[in-house]
Amino acid sequence: MLAGTLTTDKKTLSWVLYDWGNSAYATTVMAGFFPVFFKEYWSVGATAAQSTFYLGVANSLASLLIVLLAPLLGAIADQCAARKRFLLFFAFLGIGMSALLPLVAQGQWPWAVLLYVMATIGFSGSITFYDSLIVFVTTPARLDQLSALGYAMGYLGGGLLFALNVWMTLQPAFFGLADAAEAVRLSFYSVALWWLLFTLPLALWVSEPDRRTDGGALRAVRGGLRQLRDTLRHIRQLRTVYLFLLAYWCYIDGVDTIVRMAVDYGMSLGFNSNSLIVALLLTQFVGFPAAIAFGYLGKRIGAKRGIYLAIAAYVVIVVSASRMESEQAFYALAIAIGLVQGGIQSLSRSFYARLIPHDKSAEFFGFYNMLGKFAAVLGPLMVGWVGVVSGDPRLGILSLLLLFFVGALLLSRVADEGGGVRDGVDTREG
Repeated sequence: MLAGTLTTDKKTLSWVLYDWGNSAYATTVMAGFFPVFFKEYWSVGATAAQSTFYLGVANSLASLLIVLLAPLLGAIADQCAARKRFLLFFAFLGIGMSALLPLVAQGQWPWAVLLYVMATIGFSGSITFYDSLIVFVTTPARLDQLSALGYAMGYLGGGLLFALNVWMTLQPAFFGLADAAEAVRLSFYSVALWWLLFTLPLALWVSEPDRRTDGGALRAVRGGLRQLRDTLRHIRQLRTVYLFLLAYWCYIDGVDTIVRMAVDYGMSLGFNSNSLIVALLLTQFVGFPAAIAFGYLGKRIGAKRGIYLAIAAYVVIVVSASRMESEQAFYALAIAIGLVQGGIQSLSRSFYARLIPHDKSAEFFGFYNMLGKFAAVLGPLMVGWVGVVSGDPRLGILSLLLLFFVGALLLSRVADEGGGVRDGVDTREG
């Protein structure tokens, strides 16, 4: 009923379909097949610790570049109504680089890293401007519903293509393919095609109000810099918001690192890559309903306590991961991650909404979304570096505990939600 109500409008449906399309990159490439192919094919001859380090550097570099670029580009896009143009630029960058991945020869890990970094920048950059277009495709009363529908379609679209790709790698002969390696290459092509196909409706039918800036590009850049400076100044002046964003940056970095490095870590322990991919697929389908359930839990015990509960679960997950000896244990951890991954993200968003000034919610949520979507800078680098120095991938994964502990410590210094105004910020329940 909800989907039917919201998607009768061509613009709304086109916007939703982009999430359906681009999520294939997050599942099939970023979390699934790239780590496997990188370790077994492109990094042939390197030790497990070395290939993990290379992958960690690639993820960190992509995230860092987006962290540096996104706030300024977002502010410039606000100034000259270029959200859709920026989205399409980054989307086509990601699509093009994904389509080039199958052409990288065995052992050529530097080329694989370069294409992966560029594709991830395209994927992450496009999401920034995708989010900002939501206000132009629906009414204020339906923003929450449409946002939820977009997430749901992303889980479903990315999960369905990933399931097909996993089937191709497990039974390549059924699809007329020579082996699993050929199936993986074809999967990269399928992601590019899927992403492109479901970008076209947005390109054709989603628009934003024209806001031409006198003085051209230079004036837009100056306006963007001014807007970015003002946002940063406001955040620094509000201690509660500032502390929460620091806490969020730490613990969500740990969460995103686990997503990106889990398959690589399992392979470093000698687990079968097919089993790891199936476990990742399981996480994808557990995550969405679990996030909804976690939302109800947050209403009963409070968002902040819910976040603490999720952080505690991740501490147990990390410690258990450092000690696991079997693929069955990896499956159990995949389910555990699915149970809390969406929950910690949704409760963080609702808690933050109670801390920020209501009259500046768009400005403050823009910065929050940038941090959330472009985390995983420190974590992958820590996992890779500690693994190389110690020669033990188990110690590398344990290093993530630092991010969760620091995040929890900073969160403890954030004023509880509700209770009126603190530090000049409206934190009333609602």
